[in-house]
Amino acid sequence: MGNYVVFFGYTDQGIRDVKDSPGRVKAAKKIFQDSGAKIKSFYLLMGMERYDTMFLVEAPSDESMAKASLRISSLGNVRTHSHRIFTEDEFHKIVAGL
Repeated sequence: MGNYVVFFGYTDQGIRDVKDSPGRVKAAKKIFQDSGAKIKSFYLLMGMERYDTMFLVEAPSDESMAKASLRISSLGNVRTHSHRIFTEDEFHKIVAGL
């Protein structure tokens, strides 16, 4: 399982219906869970020009993350931007292999 940070930026449609966002967060969590991922946490962001919210996610593969992110984006309320992230232990292993 890998760790990912997924940034979400509201589309025009998403910000018009921002009051529906809590329900959309719940729906996004289900989409991630259906792809085998585990939601570690959710955050509302301030001061980031392009992104409004983010999830920290643990997922079985890059492919499962891509599929879930595309499913969420296809609903039209947000655009997603996902990054693979590494824990401190993973970082130490990577550096030790140099």
